[in-house]
Amino acid sequence: MTIGSFTPFKQAASLSECFSIDDVRVLVAQQLDVDIESITSETHLTNDLGADLFDRVELMLRIENQFAGVEITDDDVEQIQVVGDLVRHLNTSKSCDSRRGLASSCE
Repeated sequence: MTIGSFTPFKQAASLSECFSIDDVRVLVAQQLDVDIESITSETHLTNDLGADLFDRVELMLRIENQFAGVEITDDDVEQIQVVGDLVRHLNTSKSCDSRRGLASSCE
């Protein structure tokens, strides 16, 4: 899906590994045009980064476009409030669940 001139910055990648906070920090910083150093797992997307609902939806669409197999519903967007919520959501996807026994970085 494309909104305006928005296009993913890379081709979609597969979920061959679980997501780390660093994976998500890069995407959040680029999408919301904020300093990556200001982003932690406790950073609130709205209160700390100023992302309104539209910004958050665009971020989720970018993540879906970036990583094949990731699906984030409208309900998920409302529940994802801090960066750590996003990492946890991504790591509970079926692709990552199947690797939990193999990759300790999923936790």
